[in-house]
This record gives sequence, structure tokens and C-alpha cells, in this order.
Amino acid sequence: MRFWDASAIVPLCLEESKSEAVKQLLKDSPGMVVWWATSVECCSAFARVQREGILTTADVQQALRLLKMLQTAWTQIMPSNEVRSSAMRLIPAHGLKAADSLQLAAALVWADNAPDGKEFVCLDEKLVVAAQTEGFSALP
Repeated sequence: MRFWDASAIVPLCLEESKSEAVKQLLKDSPGMVVWWATSVECCSAFARVQREGILTTADVQQALRLLKMLQTAWTQIMPSNEVRSSAMRLIPAHGLKAADSLQLAAALVWADNAPDGKEFVCLDEKLVVAAQTEGFSALP
């Protein structure tokens, strides 16, 4: 099982340059763990590329269908005091935005704060560095 950041889930739902790489990771290890608000972040990304004129309404609807399929199988880390406390530590430690700190904090909760040997799937470079610094193996 791997922890998946929203940045790696979006290319599972939309055709992007990293889509094949993340699809292969999911095929190799289908268990997904995500932060509670991941689906909201994905919807935001779909809406942004639609506003930019890159996607049609039909494209967004297809992406949302794929996201719903993924949601039926993934495990969510729910909001908690532990996630919030960890996120508040991660912001100044790594210069992360709030959403990224919550993603990484959720991954740490999933890993019982012992991330060695645990994999973090992410396409956001700054978040990848923070995850590696915290002890995760970052993919792809």
C-alpha cells in the first residue's frame, strides 16, 4: 500500500505527461491511502484546467467518474488533532502550503510516524523533498 498525493491522482484521471508512470505504479500496487480532502483537491485541479480551456465539460465529467471509481477502493486518513499538529509542524519545517502540509501529515499518521520503508506517490517537487526528508521513499 502506498500513500498518494492529489498531484499523482490527477494524472490517473486526466491524460498528462506522467499518466503512464502513475498508472503503472497503481497497477503494481493497487492499495491507495489518501488524505481526506484529496478528492476536493483533484476536483479543484480539474476545474482549473477546464477554466484554462484545456478540458471540455465532457472531459471533466469523465475525470470525475474515474475519481469516483478510485474513491471506492482507497483508504482515507480522516481529520484529527494528530494530523493538524503534524501539519502545523511541517509548514515551517519544510515551507509547505497548508494543503501540502495536511497531505504529508496524513501520510505520517498512516505510517505511525515511522515512514522508513513507506512509499509516498507525488508529483509536486517541493512536497517530494519534504516527504523524503521526513523519511518516505518518494515515487515515481
